[in-house]
Amino acid sequence: MAKLTSRSEDYSKWYNELVVKADLAENSGVRGCMVIKPYGYAIWEKMRDEMDKKFKETGHVNAYFPLFVPKSLFEAEEKNAAGFAKECAVVTHYRLKTDPNNPSKLIVDPDAKLEEELIVRPTSEAIIWSTYKNWIQSYRDLPILINQWANVVRWEMRTRLFLRTAEFLMAGRSHSSRYKR
Repeated sequence: MAKLTSRSEDYSKWYNELVVKADLAENSGVRGCMVIKPYGYAIWEKMRDEMDKKFKETGHVNAYFPLFVPKSLFEAEEKNAAGFAKECAVVTHYRLKTDPNNPSKLIVDPDAKLEEELIVRPTSEAIIWSTYKNWIQSYRDLPILINQWANVVRWEMRTRLFLRTAEFLMAGRSHSSRYKR
């Protein structure tokens, strides 16, 4: 049995070795992303279920918001756009095709360019609040208590399993206004 790196010697290395040795997660073939293994996912499910119960006890209900945000809407959210812009992935095309020069390869289809680029930002206030404006017609529609469960995607410079990865599960995102059912 291989010995773990000492925590005092290299905390980051010790932590990652511990997570792998405990069989909770491993790095994936996608840089900065992880595979959450069954034991690790079972821990996530227990945390999520307990948090979901606590949110619902306060009157929150679950909702889902899009992963993609039109660039113009994201730009309108100026206060956050500057801070998050460097962490965002951008979708520019909606289709791949076979490379005519090499049929075993795929390329981005240049004819499938989106009219407007989409920012991958599943927790964007821009998309959430632009939705809420349709739900809220008067003070009688307030408050709204919404919880959002989502995978979050952002580019990280230095990753660490469960702590800093390019994609991770978000443990509830509560929004403070109440949607009337």
